[in-house]
Order: sequence, then structure tokens, then C-alpha cells
Amino acid sequence: MDPILIRGGRVIDPAQGIDRTADLLLAEGVVRGVYGRRAAAAGARVIEAEGMVVCPGFIDLHCHLREPGFEYKETIATGTLAAARGGFTAVCAMPNTEPVIDSRALVDFVLRKAREEASVRVMVIGAVTKGSKGAGLAEMAELAETGVVGFSDDGHPVADPNVMRQALSYSSSLGLPIINHCEAPELSAGGAANEGWVATRLGLKGIPNAAEEIMVARDISLAQTTGGRLHIAHASTAGTMDLVRQAKERGVNVTCEATPHHLTLSDEALLGQEAGGQAFSPLTGSAYDTNAKVAPPLRARSDVDAVVQALKDGVVDLIATDHAPHNQVEKLCTFEEAASGISVLETALGSLMSLVHTMDLPLPLLIDRLTAAPARFLGVELGTLKPGATADVTIFDPDAEWVVDASTFASKGKNTPLDGTTLKGQVVATIVGGVVKYEEANAASAE
Repeated sequence: MDPILIRGGRVIDPAQGIDRTADLLLAEGVVRGVYGRRAAAAGARVIEAEGMVVCPGFIDLHCHLREPGFEYKETIATGTLAAARGGFTAVCAMPNTEPVIDSRALVDFVLRKAREEASVRVMVIGAVTKGSKGAGLAEMAELAETGVVGFSDDGHPVADPNVMRQALSYSSSLGLPIINHCEAPELSAGGAANEGWVATRLGLKGIPNAAEEIMVARDISLAQTTGGRLHIAHASTAGTMDLVRQAKERGVNVTCEATPHHLTLSDEALLGQEAGGQAFSPLTGSAYDTNAKVAPPLRARSDVDAVVQALKDGVVDLIATDHAPHNQVEKLCTFEEAASGISVLETALGSLMSLVHTMDLPLPLLIDRLTAAPARFLGVELGTLKPGATADVTIFDPDAEWVVDASTFASKGKNTPLDGTTLKGQVVATIVGGVVKYEEANAASAE
């Protein structure tokens, strides 16, 4: 493991309040320091980073690696390679696999496969209920002993309020969060898109904002009652932002995440790229794009703006991808029949940088929500470039433009509504434990 000197980049480490042009030295798997100017040691590799951003490796709290059981959609090997290409050095795998990750044996399986095949660090989230069926609780203490970082039935809301209350009460003694997919099944059943003018225009049954907000309100009340630690997955509506903001002001132990797509895309994406969000423009062949079907659905532009503002205000605690790869068969069908989910890991940075370039989101704030914030949430010693920290580093060009070509994704999931669009902001290199795991072909380096 040769030393690596990353020279002349804009080093941003929100955990230390660093934002300046500097050199970063890595050696023996850890950060040695951030320097004004540092000579390269003998045998060190030098990465020229002038004009680039150098920051801690991104951490994804919420992704679907699909293994075991759905290897035709994704594997630990392909999913973590996609993560490395997206600048992520650590990911948390959701448990909605087949079988569901609700036992010690299955957690051990995922962690073993990750040690053998993963390009980045993999942490595991265990199921809240047995088989994620929403009835009896999983063996949460046993799962905690195996090292899970939280509990979720993601993809299946914990609909029974008494089960949710028990989960919050029990998990509080373990010091781990309950991560709920907040969606009232009675309101979302049969829906395919956000309830609004776009769904009406397309003749699709809508899912109202209330489907999310009713369950968010319920869970916040239960967290306040139990003292449990609640995390709202993929928050997507203005009402949810208000509920979380008010709960935090009351001292409730609640956090929430937003995804790149809910921060940057509205339900107008369902009309097709050529329609340009015009209500009465002729629909083209790119309308009804099933790659834009996701749960919760892409919301109205007003909701997107509210979630972005909440990110700026600190109501949204972190950004997580909800990377949900599917194969073509599950997307090449009618919109109603299509599986919900977007392949996100490889486009996350490019789409999020639009918030910096066009919506005045401070770059250090964006990096905080991708690095230091998820590290704090997980309680892990990652997400920083302080001396002695694990040498997990992401280097990206904030101004590089590139065209999304889903056919070249490392992920098996090619399902993205961004295919063919131009993004501004590209990962140049991803370093995990002092080892370069991904490097863009044109990256400048020297020995």
C-alpha cells in the first residue's frame, strides 16, 4: 500500500470545518494530514487535483444490493462497484432480500460476501419484523450483536402502530434507529404516481402526499411516547418537512433523509424529457417512462422546493440514494405494472451538483450531508479527513459535464430517468482504506 499524495485540490472536510486548497497525504490506510504544500515521499503516488474537490468518501445510508435472492437485479459485487464509481466508500444494505435479512445467519452471509467481493465498505440494516411481514418483531438483539446499524422493513411500511411502538421501545435499549418507509397502504394501494395534474394528464391513479404524512405523524408521536430513535426514509413532501421540523423543535428523537431524485426531479419527469413540464404539450414516446416510477413517487415541484429548503435549513439530516436496481423485464411494461425504483449510485453526485450550480446550495453543506452527517448518524469513525482517520476519500470535478449512459453502468440496474441527460459534476477517483478503487480514465497522476 504505497502512500498517496493528492495535490492541489480544494479540500473540504465539514467534520473539521476545512475548506481550502491543500495537499492531502494518505499512508498505511489512514490520513496523515492536510498540508499547505507537501513534498511527495519516495515511492508515493501523486494525484494531481487542481480544480478538483477532495473530501471524505461518501456514505450511503440506504441502498439495495439485492443479495441474497435477487442477484439478477444486483449483487454485492456489482452494487459496490457502482458505489465506488459514484464516489461512495461505504454503503448500508437494506434487508428486503430473499430471504429477508432477519437473522444472524443472513447478516453473516452479507458481511462475508462483502469481505470477499465488495469494492467499498458494506454495513447491514436488519429487518424490523420477521420476514418484513409487519407482525412479530425480528430477533433485534441478535441482529444487533451481529453488527447491524439499524432496523427497517423498507419497501414494506410497518403499518401496525402497536408493532411500531414495540419496535421503537425495544430498539431504544439497543441504541439503534428504526428506519421506516412511511406510507399508509390504505391510501397508496393501486397508485402509480404522485396525485396531481401530471397523474391526471397521464390517466394514472395518484398517491396523495397524505399517504406519507399520516404515517410520519404517527411515527413521530410514537417516538415521542417511547423515547425511541426514529428515522424517516426518503422523505418527499412539504408536509413531512413541516412535521419533522416541528418534532425536532419539541425535542423528539427524529431524523430524516432525502434522496437525489426527490431533491432534483418532480413528477413532471413522467411526461418525458421533451415535454419540458408543460401541462398541455403533446406527449411523446418518452412519456410514461417507467424508470421514473419510484416509491414514494416523484412529487410536485412545490414539494421538491420544500425538501431542498429543508436540506438548507438542517431539517433534512442527510442524503441517501435509495439505489434500487431492477432488470429490464420489471420496467419494460405498463406504468402501473412496473416495479418502483431508480438506479442512483452512479448519478447521485452529478444530479445533486445541480443544487449547487443552480439553487445556491453551499457545496460544503452538500458534502456534509453525504459524509460527516451519515457518519454521525451511524456512530462510525468515518466521514472525516482528520489525521489518523481511515483513508476513505472521494475526488470529483465539480464542473465536468458528462452524459449519462445507463448501458455503461457498473450496476446491473440500468433503470434511470436520467439516461441521455447531461450532468455537471463527475467523480474522478474513489479511495477506500488508502487503496484506489475507482479512477476516471482521464485522471491526472504521476509516480
